[in-house]
Order: sequence, then C-alpha cells, then structure tokens
Amino acid sequence: QVQLVESGGGLVQPGGSLRLSCAASGRLWRINDVMGWYRQGTGKEREWVATITSGGSTTYGDSVKGRFTISRDSAWNTVHLQMNSLKPEDTAVYYCKYSSGVMDYWGKGTLVTVSS
Repeated sequence: QVQLVESGGGLVQPGGSLRLSCAASGRLWRINDVMGWYRQGTGKEREWVATITSGGSTTYGDSVKGRFTISRDSAWNTVHLQMNSLKPEDTAVYYCKYSSGVMDYWGKGTLVTVSS
C-alpha cells in the first residue's frame, strides 16, 4: 500500500504563486515508477497536469506548460508542484497520483482557488 498526502492548497490572487507538496509513504518501488498531479474543477472531468518519472523526466499538460514545475526530492518521498502566474481557470482540487506500473494510488486532494 502507498499513502499520499497533498498539502499547500489555498486561496491566491490571479498572477500569484502556490507550491503544492505530495508526501508519499508505504511500499514505494522507486524503480520505473511515476508520480503526477491531476486536477478537477467543479463540473469538469479530472485533468492531467504534470508527471515526473523516477529518472527525473517531466512532462506537462498544455494548459500549464511554462507556468508550472514539477519536482521531487532526492529520497523520492515528496513531489512538489510549483505553480506560477496562476489564473482563475486553474481553480480546482489538485490530486497527487503514484503509479508503480502495477497499481495506481491517489491522494485525497488539496483545493486551489484563484480569485481576486
């Protein structure tokens, strides 16, 4: 089992920044596994935001490319999402996902609200 706990959400004005964190614990493979961030706005489908592999490769959704940065600590226990130049349309619950290649695990999410 893998447990994921997100933190760092909150209210921010348009153009502002937030840094989300996802703390992972349990049976982490650390080989060929992937961690990512997804988000779901009210009345919308869950949307992929960014992914980082155990090798450090990163990919981003078109809507956040150039504004968001995903990173992880060297112990592969915590993944961060630095969000800059936030827009009202970034408002959503942000979820962390861990994929071992066999199973997927999700956190419970953290709410990000971008509003003036």
